[in-house]
Amino acid sequence: MNSVLGRLRKVGLNGFFMTLILVILLAYLSPAIGADHSGMPWNELIIIGNALIFFFYGIKLDPHQLKVAVGNWRLHTVVQLTTFLVFPILVWLLFVFAGKPGGEIGLGVMFLAALPSTVSSSVVMVNIARGNVPAAIFNASFSSLLGIFITPLWMNLFMDNGGSGVLFDFMPTITKLSIQILLPFILGLLLHAKLKKWAGKFAEPLKRFDQGVILMIVFTSFANAFFDHMFEGMSNSYLGMLGVSMATLFVLVVLVMNLLASKWDMPMQDRITLIFCGSKKSLVHGAIIGSVLFPDPAVLGAVLLPVMVYHALQLLMGSALAGYFQERGGYTQKGIN
Repeated sequence: MNSVLGRLRKVGLNGFFMTLILVILLAYLSPAIGADHSGMPWNELIIIGNALIFFFYGIKLDPHQLKVAVGNWRLHTVVQLTTFLVFPILVWLLFVFAGKPGGEIGLGVMFLAALPSTVSSSVVMVNIARGNVPAAIFNASFSSLLGIFITPLWMNLFMDNGGSGVLFDFMPTITKLSIQILLPFILGLLLHAKLKKWAGKFAEPLKRFDQGVILMIVFTSFANAFFDHMFEGMSNSYLGMLGVSMATLFVLVVLVMNLLASKWDMPMQDRITLIFCGSKKSLVHGAIIGSVLFPDPAVLGAVLLPVMVYHALQLLMGSALAGYFQERGGYTQKGIN
């Protein structure tokens, strides 16, 4: 039991996750505090916070680690195709056979499918499961950068084909993402050699800052959603079905990863990396990219609901899977033991 709790804490199911739940509860009880008309400059604070998160991320990213892993092109290609192509196709198939959720929730499920992989929890789970950690670092980092462009592209295609009534302007969105996210990241990467010791010294405060920005985005988004009655009419059974759908999606992605790994006869460590990097979706990037794609905080709150449900499930189910691989010695050459 203690080992399970320890793994959950390592991958992110800890005080921060519980604080996310409390923040949503606060938004429900006092939505006026985080709503647009509150008088607080929430939008400006979020824009600055987003830029600083990626600036610090660029500082912390070690280019040498990326160079070590870059040669494994087959693994990288499969992971990125899974994240940005297989995942959206699976969601589309679920929409076809199980029906698409209405309104912003359906939009949120598609947004989830288009998001990049996580960084920290993917790497931690690969490490627990004895996978290829340098490749995990490369793929998670590369996925974060690709997501700046591919996530808006998918959402543009989805909305243009009648997927939502939400207005979306592709090129201005790319421009905003480039200014608010890509440029700060590049600047941080250029300053890596000079500031890496400083970033290492203040790693914990920087982590808390990142979490604080995400909490602010989630709070204001849900506060506006509750204030505008976006969740009215959603029953407990509806939310339960959403959870079942997200769990099913996670299982399907893991099974597809295992099938692809077996088909291409990947080494054991690469298979583990593919499973965990390919099945994860980033709540951090969902909140940050979503705040640019969906400037209406009420819409963003509803869109983030499926992302948060999947986030919780991927931590719980992924942690159990990582522990299973660790205890069973990972993979056989033919697949899961």
